[in-house]
Amino acid sequence: MAIRFGVDQVITQNPIWKKERIGFLTNDAAQTHLGITSRKALISAGFNITILFTPEHGIDTNGADGVKMNNGKDPITDIPIISLYGDKFMPSETDLTNIDLLLFDVPDAGTRFYTYLWSLTYFIEAAAKYNKKIIVLDRPNPLGGDFALAEGPYLDPSEASFIGRFNIPVKHQTTLGELAKYFNTTQGWNANLEVIKCENWKRVQLFYDWNLPWVKTSPAIQSFEACLQYPGLCFFEATNISVGRGTAYSFEWIGAEWFNLPALAMVWQNMLRDDLKIETMKLPINLNNHTIETKGIRIKVIDPYNYDSVLNGLLLLKIIKDIHPQDFKWSNYATVVNPTGTNHLSLLLGIPNAEKLFNLPLQNWLQQIGKILRVEDWKKTITPYLLYS
Repeated sequence: MAIRFGVDQVITQNPIWKKERIGFLTNDAAQTHLGITSRKALISAGFNITILFTPEHGIDTNGADGVKMNNGKDPITDIPIISLYGDKFMPSETDLTNIDLLLFDVPDAGTRFYTYLWSLTYFIEAAAKYNKKIIVLDRPNPLGGDFALAEGPYLDPSEASFIGRFNIPVKHQTTLGELAKYFNTTQGWNANLEVIKCENWKRVQLFYDWNLPWVKTSPAIQSFEACLQYPGLCFFEATNISVGRGTAYSFEWIGAEWFNLPALAMVWQNMLRDDLKIETMKLPINLNNHTIETKGIRIKVIDPYNYDSVLNGLLLLKIIKDIHPQDFKWSNYATVVNPTGTNHLSLLLGIPNAEKLFNLPLQNWLQQIGKILRVEDWKKTITPYLLYS
């Protein structure tokens, strides 16, 4: 059976609060199971949405990664938009003066450093601070809910940021509705929170099992294959290696002009061939405002239902660094939440001095990585807040 999202459920429930003044945090990726934009479907069903809030990438999900989004007006509904990825991350008291209820519907990519989760936490915090009811329209995690596939590291408090506000694993295997309940309790907000579950989803299911087309969640997550590899390949943002942003293969490809492709193919044959298929591919990459045909490798996951994306991504990063000691460089990655772009690898990975870890010999590195990626206790921690079996 096809998935029914929280938005599908709430429309059929016809709740009494639908006539209250609603502030809705959403974007174009939030759609019903029929492919209708959530805000349009809700308004058509009589829900009184009076203001829209948007996360990173804006209402149309086309805003560039890390770039400030401005306030505006929604071209679909003509409702004013307040950006929560620019001058502020949390709605102000003034923003909520004429709002009775907060509503949230934004799809996730299942990874700690994907910022939609953290926009949700600020939304819950605002609901508690200004005494507003908040309702989360839940969606499945496209990476599934099997905790055997959860991967760390956990987040060290010293590395907290907008790409990791609180301590959870990198690959958390939970829905945003479940995390909403978890943070509302553990952070002591105790907001008047309700989560409207989706239907027909089991934790063992990945996006493939939804029987629905993929809707891009942001410019670089254009396919489920990109979403699947994102938890591991995103670490390349902290290097001088491209992940294919701006092409049709973002987060399915990595490349640099100095890649030693025969050496990478040899390492793949010896270490990665059970998990990944690779093929050489050149892509037009924008570097310093010049488009350059750049050599690299397209990566395909062999068994998505048993794929350790964080481990494989970090292993690729370690191998490429070791093969290319003269050419590989760590790089800053500037965003509106980290204007200097410094310390990006540590912020992504969630551990201090992350770059130094990659100076270890491979065997020592594998031992250290094996320790920090293990998160066996996460399932026990999150179980009281789970909504699905």
